[in-house]
Amino acid sequence: MRVGIDLGGTKIEIAVLDEGNNIILRERVPAPQGDYATTVQAIKELVASIESRLKTPPRIGIGVPGTISPETGLMKNANSVWLNGKPLSRDLEQALDKKIRIANDANCFTLSEAVDGAGQNANVIFGVILGTGVGGGIVVNKRILTGAHAIAGEWGHNRFPKGTDNEHRLTNCYCGKEGCIETFLSGPALAADYTARTGDTLTPTEITDQAANMDKLACAILDGYFDRLARALSTIINVLDPDVVILGGGLSKISALYEEVPQRLSDYVFSDICKTPILENVHGDSSGVRGAAWLWGEKLFSPPR
Repeated sequence: MRVGIDLGGTKIEIAVLDEGNNIILRERVPAPQGDYATTVQAIKELVASIESRLKTPPRIGIGVPGTISPETGLMKNANSVWLNGKPLSRDLEQALDKKIRIANDANCFTLSEAVDGAGQNANVIFGVILGTGVGGGIVVNKRILTGAHAIAGEWGHNRFPKGTDNEHRLTNCYCGKEGCIETFLSGPALAADYTARTGDTLTPTEITDQAANMDKLACAILDGYFDRLARALSTIINVLDPDVVILGGGLSKISALYEEVPQRLSDYVFSDICKTPILENVHGDSSGVRGAAWLWGEKLFSPPR
């Protein structure tokens, strides 16, 4: 029996998978904002609640919005910035009194989709998170590719391929760098694009709804988003040439992505043709927590103590 935890920016979710990979127990609580100690305590309480209903002690995997540094054992690269520089793995093992496994949340998403989701028949998968941030994960033959610095797949913090001057007004990233892909393709970036053009505020869902009703400005904004996504993905395809790209996160629900983006890839990919499938995830919001539960089938590095 496997237990997965998805430590998100707004929620913490825990789920139990049975031997058939079915979720048989699940709980969610709001994620503490800006408070590291309360975050650790919230995870401890969730695990205690689940364990009280299980007959055997479970193996626990945790997906986090960042990664553990192989050099220091401390969290780095989390957009939940209060986690950065903290010994999260060590503190959770002490709080839970057991060994755990931790991996980046985009890696967990990609692993879930590789095991029995949209990528189950593929060898090389690039998983994309398009939400409040932009993340990525790589799975090869059902194994996470972590990388020497534990940053494999972090395309969201590559510099965005040069476009128009109008595009480059969205340049400031929480990571301290400028021009990151995340600042062009995240949900907040899409909303900011609308505000910059209109002075009004709409959510990405509202922009998509307006486009579905053939609002010309909303259609133009989404058209620009599709082109930016194709350009950004072309840099991944040129390097990795994956069998499939699988999208997750809130923006992955924009159905037009799956028709529009593949049509544009050939304009940017270094090939005579580009047939890389762009697929929607199968497991939806459950992919992250399911992938975390699968970490006990993974050969992950052991962070320094």
